[in-house]
Amino acid sequence: MFQGGGSSGGDGRQQQERNVPSNSDWYKRMYNDASCSKYLCPGTLSCVDKPTHCPCAFEDTEEKFELHPDGLAVCVSKSGKDKSLTKRKVELARKGLL
Repeated sequence: MFQGGGSSGGDGRQQQERNVPSNSDWYKRMYNDASCSKYLCPGTLSCVDKPTHCPCAFEDTEEKFELHPDGLAVCVSKSGKDKSLTKRKVELARKGLL
């Protein structure tokens, strides 16, 4: 299934799974077709009031940090069990120390 194999149909024929294209055409179509009157988050296609309200795409493994209160936020991979470690790394990066 994950290495190009197909799944067997009810009539015995194999059906090939379709992979997402490796270019950005699919994403551009999804982005252009999304309906949003406010701000459309580029990473999740969520419609929010402002960019800092965009959710992380993988909230279980990422933590959001606002770099600027009016517009720029990034999602950073969580650093294990110590929640303060990720925040500390972001602060060190802001200061150019990491």
